[in-house]
Amino acid sequence: MEPTIIYPSKSRSDIQHIESIANLLDSKFTIPGTKIRFGLDPILSLFPVAGDLITFLISGMLVWHMSNHGASQKVVVKMVRNIALDTLIGAIPIVGTVFDVFYRSNNKNVKLLKEYYEEGKHQGSGKGIITTWLIIGSIVLLIVLFAVVKLMVEFFEWLF
Repeated sequence: MEPTIIYPSKSRSDIQHIESIANLLDSKFTIPGTKIRFGLDPILSLFPVAGDLITFLISGMLVWHMSNHGASQKVVVKMVRNIALDTLIGAIPIVGTVFDVFYRSNNKNVKLLKEYYEEGKHQGSGKGIITTWLIIGSIVLLIVLFAVVKLMVEFFEWLF
């Protein structure tokens, strides 16, 4: 007999719905002849910018839904970290698509949610994690902005 697990403000069907969307994005299909699973995330990442933006928005909506239904702040911070990493590395052509196949941020987030509800893990505010990731995120953002500006300058120099 399966133990009774209490999901505050969260029904089992909601978690199953979230899990099915995460599965569609990350692991719905199998590469024939292998055990490698993938979902719509790596497929959509083949469309520069738009594909990554779509999967980021869907992943963000899943995290938002989970946070509004009882997930702790620490769990939410870890989930946001997962989708941010997935989006940043996933945006790199070719490398990002391969990364999307193996990283599976949405499946990781469902696992975090289940661990939170079923095992009582990831309790707390997550403030230390937030500070660390804000610093790392700021540094990465500056590097990306520098690279974009440099590419734009080179492009316009080449164009004119």
